[in-house]
Amino acid sequence: MTATSAPVDTTTATALGAPVPRREGREKVTGTALYAAERHLPRRAYAWPVPATIARGRITAVDTAAALALPGVLGVLTPYDAPRLGPSDDPTLQLLQDPRVPHRGWYVALAVADTLEGARAAADAVRVSYEAEPHDVVLHEEHPGLYTPEEVNGGYPAHREHGDPDTAFAAAPVRVDARYAVPPLHNHAMEPHAATADWDAGRGHLTVYDSCQGTTVVRTVLAGLFQLPEDRITVLAEHVGGGFGSKGTPRPHVVLAVMATRNYGRPVTVALPRQHMAATVGHRAPTLHRVRLGARPDGTLTSLIHEVATHTSRVREFVEQAAVPARVMYAVPDSRTTHRVTALDVPTPSWMRAPGETPGMYALESAMDELADALGMDPVELRVRNDAATEPDSGRPFSSRHLVECLREGASRFGWTGRRPPLREGPLLIAGGVAGATYPVYIAPAGARAHARPDGSYLVEVNATDIGTGARTVLSQIAADALRVPLDAVALSLGNSALPPGPVAGGSTGTASWGWAVHDACTALTDRLARHHGPLPDGGLSASADTTQSAKQKSPYARHAFGAHFAEVQADTVTGEVRVRRLVGVFAVGRVLNPRTARSQFIGGMVMGLGMALTEHGGLDPAFGDFAERDLAAYHVPVNADVPAIEAHWIDEHDKHLNPMGGKGIGEIGTVGAAAAIGNAVSRAVGRRLRELPLTPDRVLAALADEPPRSV
Repeated sequence: MTATSAPVDTTTATALGAPVPRREGREKVTGTALYAAERHLPRRAYAWPVPATIARGRITAVDTAAALALPGVLGVLTPYDAPRLGPSDDPTLQLLQDPRVPHRGWYVALAVADTLEGARAAADAVRVSYEAEPHDVVLHEEHPGLYTPEEVNGGYPAHREHGDPDTAFAAAPVRVDARYAVPPLHNHAMEPHAATADWDAGRGHLTVYDSCQGTTVVRTVLAGLFQLPEDRITVLAEHVGGGFGSKGTPRPHVVLAVMATRNYGRPVTVALPRQHMAATVGHRAPTLHRVRLGARPDGTLTSLIHEVATHTSRVREFVEQAAVPARVMYAVPDSRTTHRVTALDVPTPSWMRAPGETPGMYALESAMDELADALGMDPVELRVRNDAATEPDSGRPFSSRHLVECLREGASRFGWTGRRPPLREGPLLIAGGVAGATYPVYIAPAGARAHARPDGSYLVEVNATDIGTGARTVLSQIAADALRVPLDAVALSLGNSALPPGPVAGGSTGTASWGWAVHDACTALTDRLARHHGPLPDGGLSASADTTQSAKQKSPYARHAFGAHFAEVQADTVTGEVRVRRLVGVFAVGRVLNPRTARSQFIGGMVMGLGMALTEHGGLDPAFGDFAERDLAAYHVPVNADVPAIEAHWIDEHDKHLNPMGGKGIGEIGTVGAAAAIGNAVSRAVGRRLRELPLTPDRVLAALADEPPRSV
């Protein structure tokens, strides 16, 4: 049921399921692992972007004279003289192409110098004049610009309806009608977005070291923007210091680095300062939710209506699919899930760990808790009673589900006591909360090559990207298992666009997608070796695999991961401070291929949910149009002192309808539902429902005083 952290002999461990340590661990802790900005190429220069200081309008002039007079400055690119870019599906990458300013922080110039300090000084010396226009950055439920898009992130329909949910809700003996709000949130990976680009004019070849979640897509996009054949571009991402979705597609830094190296003929590094990231690399869009639940007195759901309003930018439409998980979780005959969005003068939102599911499940699972209170029913039992035998939206059978088992196992491990009133320890009120979790199973096409060498070792090549998840380790285990050799006999090459193409490290697709290709290539090589007689040729033997056809086949099953979160919190009646004392998560994610790396992913996701619940908030200043919290001093992510004892467990789940390994993605399911469990616990502790995140001391004190909570 649960994992062990016992030491593993990697010389003999071949079977999947062993808690093998991270293969790159020593490089990480000794500082020898090189990241994108640490490529010390000869004659390397540095570039520093200049962000716009208005929220909407046009550039009328750019004065670069003072910047160009500084020592070591190579030049300043502006919309008036920057190289023209080719077409791209992503208009956020059309940088320095025209004088318009769609939001505060949009890049309006790029200073390039011999040193990082020189580039920064030059950027500070650039003077930009603007013609400002009125702007709007405030999302509210009655915004006149709200519309229903055709689809939301992930390709889901924006609107789905079954039966007559309004009539069913009106007729329900027990009803909940509640509104919830999740603010903008920011990814804030440890390694800021960075790229080192090197244009070799003699060979006509571009080499880019990029902090990204997938080099294949970066190469394709750069080829279009700079009108180069893909075979003349190599993108490498050997080590990446986190991404959480914000590095899932190319971001402005890599385009600017390539623009500068092409223009000045020297390698150029662009590393974004953290203060720029809120406006340039995406964010989790704010979401406003209205959830209506109707039920019979025994707790059986009869109606579910989940309506979401969110924002996007005027540059590109991105709609958080926050109502989609309500189509998956519970059996209900009459339902409506819908999204509305308005384009504002804000940075373009994008992926952030478990996009859609994370804010959507906060609202849904909070409403389920409110329904349990209205019924006088145990919140765990309410969820169990409404378990779904088939996917409610499609009617397809689940490949596996086990949500009830996660709830039961979690309740047992947590010591769940139902709707017991909060305990009191001096000024502290202590209570527990629960929430369910779900995340879809995605599988994307991938390729891989496996080589048997004459010395008895093996090389496996796959263009995966390890963003700190342990992909190197797990893919090596998959290879060793398929080759039937010790793990130490296998070397893995990844993070290079010259390798067989693979999808980004996102959407919890990595192991299922890259691993399938690795398994197939290694299985094919094993079969070839079995047919080979005598010593291997000098070049060894090889086999390849491409899972395009297999991965694209539509499954007759609804494939999702599920889980349950339990939280114990304390609320200080004097200060309003909330502390999480315990978190327990139990997950059903197919076969766990490496318990050590899996537990790390689960715990990391739960900590991210803790931050969402209690501290993280990106406030858009309505007067200036920018995010007020632009660094880690103002945007409060959980640190060691904030993180309690955390337990992550999983169900021994066997699902034969996934991939050859039987594994589901685990990178995001740990985040989904964690904030809801904490919020439910806090509401139980203070005796009043708080419906807007984060649960800061001022809001908790207002709830304790039975005052209307202040919106930040």
